Amino acid sequence: MSEFKPVLLASVGKPESHTRKVYEQSGGYQALRKVLKTLSPKDVQEQTKASGLRGRGGAGFPTGLKWTFLPKDHPGPIYFCLNADESEPGTFNNRILMEDDPHQVLEGLIISCFATNSAVAYFYMRCEYPLAYKRICQAVAECYEAGYLGKNILGSGYSLEIHVHRGAGAYICGEETGLIESLEGKRAWPRIKPPFPAVEGAFRKPTVVNNVETVACVKHIFDRGVDWFKSIGIPPDPNNPRDAGSYGPKLYCLSGHINKPGCYEAPLGITVTELIEEFGGGVWKGRKAKAAIPGGISMGLLKENEFHCKLDFNGPGKFGCLGLGTAAVVVMDETVRMVDFLLNSCRFFSHESCGQCTPCREGTSWATKMMTRIKHGKGRLKDLDLLLEIAENIGIMPGTTICGLADGAAWPLKNCIKKFRNELEVYIKSTNPSGWMETAAVPALQLLDIH
Repeated sequence: MSEFKPVLLASVGKPESHTRKVYEQSGGYQALRKVLKTLSPKDVQEQTKASGLRGRGGAGFPTGLKWTFLPKDHPGPIYFCLNADESEPGTFNNRILMEDDPHQVLEGLIISCFATNSAVAYFYMRCEYPLAYKRICQAVAECYEAGYLGKNILGSGYSLEIHVHRGAGAYICGEETGLIESLEGKRAWPRIKPPFPAVEGAFRKPTVVNNVETVACVKHIFDRGVDWFKSIGIPPDPNNPRDAGSYGPKLYCLSGHINKPGCYEAPLGITVTELIEEFGGGVWKGRKAKAAIPGGISMGLLKENEFHCKLDFNGPGKFGCLGLGTAAVVVMDETVRMVDFLLNSCRFFSHESCGQCTPCREGTSWATKMMTRIKHGKGRLKDLDLLLEIAENIGIMPGTTICGLADGAAWPLKNCIKKFRNELEVYIKSTNPSGWMETAAVPALQLLDIH
């Protein structure tokens, strides 16, 4: 990887980096001043579109394009929801930004709100982040004191109020309409779309939902320029008309069986091998890697011989994964059993399913029950095909659920069984030598009998 100088993490680790004083000493809020003084909301939208910035929360949708979906000349109010409900396993990049450089996030948020003509922003944060909550609340108060928030910001005529809202710690609240339902004080059941939030969102008014890292990138686009942003990353694939490119810096979370876990910044398009070797110090204890999750557990698995995969918005899909997701890479060494990985994955999604859609509620539950039975020596080879059948029939892509949680639950099943089927078959045969070939229905496993 060529030499790269971090910008999103540039202040992380510096004394008092969370304060407005230190942030302003490094040029903080100059981009906001420039935007309010020289640009219109439409100008900000167009420059954001031109930058090629795509959402960092998982879906990778073009940010500037998303802003243009708001109704034209709407009398208001228009709301902006900042998604800080960071619940994808292995993901902690938003937490780093909120704890160590909250003003960077707030400057990007204010610019984004200006671009979308939003007068009220809701900062939706997971409740398990107490330090981040404290730091964001302090930073918001400092912004009001300095005139960066409130009425007539910096004499521009633009006004903005920010409310920090703590969620109750549910994975489903990361889905934008589930977040909105929770914000409104209701059970976080994702909404049927259309209407999309841009037309009917929070309190049934037009609403934009963006991720923390996304708005932090917005700040740098207007601080350093569109050309700078597009000089980083990977341009569109000329052979793929649907590829919008993967531009800009990205925060990669690296954890699991490596020597130096942490949050690292690199250009979009770094390979899994580069991330592990150049940033993570290699696989721990002198062992070999067996597999890695490329972007959060919902994205699926890469085998060790697929680590040349580029971590951009298109790379993981070429290896059968759902996508880049949150770019949270979890490394598993050669001692990990795939039956354990798959059981943990199924249990997580079964627990986090909101239960609104029957295919997701029942599919994730039955997958967990089947994996529990396999783990405890009652598995059959037929179970692997049944698990794949479940995986193929739940989710937005087969059109059976409202949100993508079921797709995220299905992808580890699809990947793991396809890529590690031989290992799973050996485990089933060795732990159930007298019943692995059974094809007739089997009794449900009595969980009380196995603990």
